[in-house]
Amino acid sequence: MERLCFAVLTGMMLAGSIAEAEGFRCRWVYVARGLHNDQDVEDIRRIVGTAAEHGVNGMVLSAGLDRLDLQPSHYFERLEAVKAICAERGVEIIPIIFSAGYGGSVLAHDRNLAAGLPVRDARYVVDGDAAHFAPDRPVAIEGGDFERHRGDRVLGCRFHDEPGRVSFVDTDVVREGKASLRFENFGESRHGHGRVMFEVSVRPRTAYRVTCWVKSDGLEPAGCFRIQVLTGARALAPWDPRVPSTADWRQVTLGFNSFDHAQVRIYAGVWGGRAGRFWIDDLRIEEAGPVNLLRRPGTPLAVRDEATGQVYDEGRDFEPVADARLNFRFDHEAPTIRLREGSRIRNGQALRLDGYQGIAIHRGQVSVCMSEPKLYEIWRKQAELMHRHLAPKRYLLSMDEIRAGGACQACKSRNLSMARILGDCITRQVAILRGVEPEAEVLVWSDMLDPNHNARDGYYLVDGDYSGSWEHVPRDLVIVCWYFDQREASLGHFSGLGFKTLAGAYYDGDTLDNVRGWLDALRRTPGAVGIMYTTWQNKYELLGAFGDLVNQGAASK
Repeated sequence: MERLCFAVLTGMMLAGSIAEAEGFRCRWVYVARGLHNDQDVEDIRRIVGTAAEHGVNGMVLSAGLDRLDLQPSHYFERLEAVKAICAERGVEIIPIIFSAGYGGSVLAHDRNLAAGLPVRDARYVVDGDAAHFAPDRPVAIEGGDFERHRGDRVLGCRFHDEPGRVSFVDTDVVREGKASLRFENFGESRHGHGRVMFEVSVRPRTAYRVTCWVKSDGLEPAGCFRIQVLTGARALAPWDPRVPSTADWRQVTLGFNSFDHAQVRIYAGVWGGRAGRFWIDDLRIEEAGPVNLLRRPGTPLAVRDEATGQVYDEGRDFEPVADARLNFRFDHEAPTIRLREGSRIRNGQALRLDGYQGIAIHRGQVSVCMSEPKLYEIWRKQAELMHRHLAPKRYLLSMDEIRAGGACQACKSRNLSMARILGDCITRQVAILRGVEPEAEVLVWSDMLDPNHNARDGYYLVDGDYSGSWEHVPRDLVIVCWYFDQREASLGHFSGLGFKTLAGAYYDGDTLDNVRGWLDALRRTPGAVGIMYTTWQNKYELLGAFGDLVNQGAASK
């Protein structure tokens, strides 16, 4: 019996050591709190308590840790409280930092560090001591007022879904004129489509504003209404207009940059609609000029005479030009050029401006330029402050979904692919962190390094190709894979290259099926080191069960 007990005990210890060494030494939970109030600390106390009781040994903390130089004093008091809570419960803090895709922390230091898209030949006309944007190339959505029609078929558009069944010309409910376009019954069709589409000729490297009036009644799912600007398979204006399920007429405004394209397809309507109805009226387009003009070394400005091409000097002929709002939306006008005393520019003169603009996508995401040197100065300072206040041994680089870049002069002048620019950025981030903590282990989200995910050509507003990015980053990174449907391919891709991996699991479901799927894949992956309970909706009800499941899986590995 004594020999049997010893064998059982030895087997249990061996199973535990295998789990720690091979697969589950990192059993983490993701927590996002701003530490702006005491309740944030209490929330973390509760989450960490549950984690510790169920074998979860790390907390990936998103808390503005990469803008520490901008935080108020009470922030640091709460950070100290969080450190004490985690130390008491034996839960490691892993800061998530240094995002280029969601650039809020960097932009809080300098909004001009946003990734820039070129705006060429924007026309200005001088009136007195200032030049104002004055476009001279007409652009229009012919038929966007829905006034011309034959029955329920709108004239001028390329198509609208199922006239007379899904789409109807409505002469009773209108915003302007005598007709609007109503959509209903789309939930009965296979794809839930209810859309109208126009083809519009545009000028390359030009900014445009699209507006539309929308009225909704019981529209489901909420937020399914979109305006899309497409060319080929690329979406030039991935913006969420946030149209409520039921609302009276409201104007939707979005903008886009035409890149190198001379024609676009403008859609308005729903994809995947299930129920309700909505109306569209007065769909328009106009040239917007250099709205959200960026001013940094890598986004130079040039102003020249329209007729002669003479170039004028900023600071001599005109005051420094800037967008006072710079909110990355298209809800304001292009900046004014103000003449200086003694300027060579004269009243009535027509000018052309070349510059770069920043654009927000979806619900306000703005990526930053990975080629601008100031970016790394900001990150270096934050690394020093993190080491002083937190001294972490591990970091997670928040380098996911980098949806713009490669188009400004800072990027073009490097003569590098976007794969190399991204790889260089991550490599420099790792060097910055190890400059303050030489033994630091660094993790990074997987998607921008994964050919099964976002490491590809034609990604959102990126001018370039991310393919091959995984070849240009340090091999001792731990890759946090999070695309559940591609988990086998993603884990295999990174494991085959010699990377260690960790699974970003869960994602706010009502069960742990996602976690079980990841655990099955991790067991078959050499170099897999752990798994994380990842919630964006602050759903921690299943955290305890997650910890139990992960520890059970570790013991059975």
